Amino acid sequence: MTQMLNPEERRAALSKVVGDVDVALGLPNEAYLEADYFAEEKKKVFGASWAGVGFAKDLPEALWVQPIDFLGEPLILVRDRQDQVRVFYNVCRHRGMKLVEEPGKMNVIRCPYHSWSYDHGGALKITPHAGGPGNNICGRLEKDVTGLIEVRSHVFMGVIFVNLDGQAPAFKEANAKLLERWSEFADQPLTHTGEDSGFKLSLDTNWKLAVENYCESYHLPWVHPSLNSYSRLEDHYHIMQNDEPQASGAASQVTSQVTSQVTSQVTSQAFSGQGTLVYSPMLAEDGRRFPAFDALDAKWDKQAEYVALYPNVLLGVHKDHSFAIVIEPKGPNQSVEHIEIFYAKPEVAGADWQAMRAKNTAMWKLVFEEDVFVVEGMQKGRSASGFDGGVFAPAMDAPTHLFHRWAASKMLAE
Repeated sequence: MTQMLNPEERRAALSKVVGDVDVALGLPNEAYLEADYFAEEKKKVFGASWAGVGFAKDLPEALWVQPIDFLGEPLILVRDRQDQVRVFYNVCRHRGMKLVEEPGKMNVIRCPYHSWSYDHGGALKITPHAGGPGNNICGRLEKDVTGLIEVRSHVFMGVIFVNLDGQAPAFKEANAKLLERWSEFADQPLTHTGEDSGFKLSLDTNWKLAVENYCESYHLPWVHPSLNSYSRLEDHYHIMQNDEPQASGAASQVTSQVTSQVTSQVTSQAFSGQGTLVYSPMLAEDGRRFPAFDALDAKWDKQAEYVALYPNVLLGVHKDHSFAIVIEPKGPNQSVEHIEIFYAKPEVAGADWQAMRAKNTAMWKLVFEEDVFVVEGMQKGRSASGFDGGVFAPAMDAPTHLFHRWAASKMLAE
């Protein structure tokens, strides 16, 4: 049975999502099932925000080009001659031919159709025979304004973000609260060690369910029993805006305050998640631990934090490593999680750390795989035509509700 709502019904359903956590419903079924809703999200949610599309580590040196497809948009990620990451539409300005099919180092970005060529700053450099055989000059062309179309981009925590509609506030402005919260990590060099520090998971679920699940620690005792054995539910706290940590056990006392603080700011709120007060760095058989980031506050000796940076990037920080997950929406009920792990110091890339790196990657892979049946199960549940979006437990679901409210507000925007 179709779950598609007419415009009036949709606005009514979404209006029930943006209320306070103790009365709100979750997003309606169509938000997880319908192609038309997914298509509108491309514009209102992804296009109007800073969305994650890839990783800077995939551009290993200057002049490297990486083609990607994001929500049907052909893009190229480029590292220019000044070692800056840039993003362009992967389209020749002449006749709209796709420029690049495979990643690699290229001295120029050359169109395979008529050989128009661009530099890594997007400037049009060569137009062979454009003015007739043997004449490379065409009076109509102004090379300085006929370059590749650039997409606003920014690199944060190893992730390449883009703003497709070009209208969002600058990345640092839009995400000022998270940059402030994680100021100790934001400008630290990151070391990626190659294939042993990355993997991906293909999920039969809507992208939002992966975000929702990541926002909360409520499911730990039942879904992650090994993790919960030392990082218990009561050792976790909610993260919303820049609020001080509050343990989950005390969350019922603070949820109404936190909710009221963000009600008027939902359209700009960019992240929510959870933290733990009992992080224990991995110990190798010979007693070594991964080296830590420089100049961290002592709180990070035992603390770690995990946030969903809306719309589709999941981040985790620890004293010795971080990770980033870019959720690639493939359709209303298909997503791919691209997971990459980064270390604090370059020496971790050495062979003497290989076994410990493999152990760390395997640990995180297990944790994220344990979530697969949950997010896919919720996707299956959304096919129940009588389901009303679900309710929230205010003490435990405030970060998840904040994401629902943000996503609903984006869709309600005119």
